[in-house]
Amino acid sequence: MTSPAQVRALAMALPEAYERPHRRQPTFWVHERIFCIMPSGEDHITVKLDRDDQLNMIEGHPGAVRPARLYSHHGWTYVDPAVCDDDLMALLLRLAWTHVAPKRLSRGSDRPKA
Repeated sequence: MTSPAQVRALAMALPEAYERPHRRQPTFWVHERIFCIMPSGEDHITVKLDRDDQLNMIEGHPGAVRPARLYSHHGWTYVDPAVCDDDLMALLLRLAWTHVAPKRLSRGSDRPKA
């Protein structure tokens, strides 16, 4: 189980990520693009995945990952933090961040720090 505080910490640990409300919801951004939304009063978070990543994660984690009600064909995906461990949540957030982050930034984020 991943708590909202843990989701926030994992999202904010990604390079140049920041939190800013969008439609009165806590939302995580990188370079003016949303990669995660934490809807108030819902049992899920919403992430923006590459379509192949989305389909693979839905197939591999059917209890935790499902297509969003709206715009799932654009990669919007629901994730249930109650059934995700921290490793899966970190992976999903990293994939979402990578999908929207500038390529120069996402390429550099996998390099070991000197």
